[in-house]
Amino acid sequence: MTTAPAHTSPQAAMRLRELVFGAACAAAVRAAARLGVADALGDTPMTVTELADALDTEPRPLRRLLRALTCYGIFAETAGPGGTHGDRFEHTEMSRLLREDAPNSLRYISLWCTEPWTWEAWPKLDEAVRSGRNVFPELFGKEFFDYLHSDAHDSARVFDKAMTTSSRQSARDFADYLDLTGIDSVADIGGGQGHVLASLLEKHPALHGTLLDLPKVVAGADPRLQDGGAFSARARLVPGDCRKDIPVRADLYIIKNILEWDDESTRRTLGNVVAVAPPGARVVVVENLVDDSPSMRFTTAMDLMLLLNVGGAKHSKDSLVELMEEAGLDVCEVRPVNPYLHAFEATVKG
Repeated sequence: MTTAPAHTSPQAAMRLRELVFGAACAAAVRAAARLGVADALGDTPMTVTELADALDTEPRPLRRLLRALTCYGIFAETAGPGGTHGDRFEHTEMSRLLREDAPNSLRYISLWCTEPWTWEAWPKLDEAVRSGRNVFPELFGKEFFDYLHSDAHDSARVFDKAMTTSSRQSARDFADYLDLTGIDSVADIGGGQGHVLASLLEKHPALHGTLLDLPKVVAGADPRLQDGGAFSARARLVPGDCRKDIPVRADLYIIKNILEWDDESTRRTLGNVVAVAPPGARVVVVENLVDDSPSMRFTTAMDLMLLLNVGGAKHSKDSLVELMEEAGLDVCEVRPVNPYLHAFEATVKG
């Protein structure tokens, strides 16, 4: 048994105090997003009174909210005319990301990660760690997605918008990352609305592609992939469950951000790809990692949320390589796509 040192640094104590009040920061970001503070604040500084009038809020509590957010670099207080202190606020790089019209907006991600159910689930993390199971059915009487689509329609809409925004942003990064030399056909497995596939078809005019996902997901695919869309002649939409069957042959298979449930589901999905793919076909798995990543604070938090709501997990580099090789893939290399995503390049064994 070890004992705590007699003295700790003031910095350590201050940092821990800040961390245990982390919920206040998340709540402040959520409040700013719901109020639309970032959208109301233009390119020039505004006073608290001006912002309060625009948002129909009380000035004094709005001032308190903004003060808290500036401590984290979200908005900044600036001097008034002549250098006077005038309760004027301006945008920072982070606060602009809360604008709905920002090219890389994180408004809906911010709302999704702070939805009402999260405040009930996080206090049960010790129970999930002790049991190794998700706590959602115990809290809400249903599995996570059943609850979301039957009892929490507003939250489901936020989820859809958050996933669409995130997918569009990462699709552009992935399209820039991927070398398609020698590739004529690509299959996006569990590819959601097909933003990755649409980005690839846009960038490579000779490429043909297939999107496979659940029937209700494929029904809402990117309009460019649907009948009459810009890429419809080169795109095929296949409704199905990749954990059951993948009836698609292609030169390249993309599996992005879906191998985060249980290991058995991951084994089935990878095995289904290997069963249908021709020997030597490329397989690129794209995931957030809980190690060897500059975004570990973010990805480890996502990992804990998955434990709480669906009993899933984000992978480490070694755990994913092990599952891929077990399925019959030769993993060639692992490379970053952006600060949040890594691509596992592999081929189907001959």
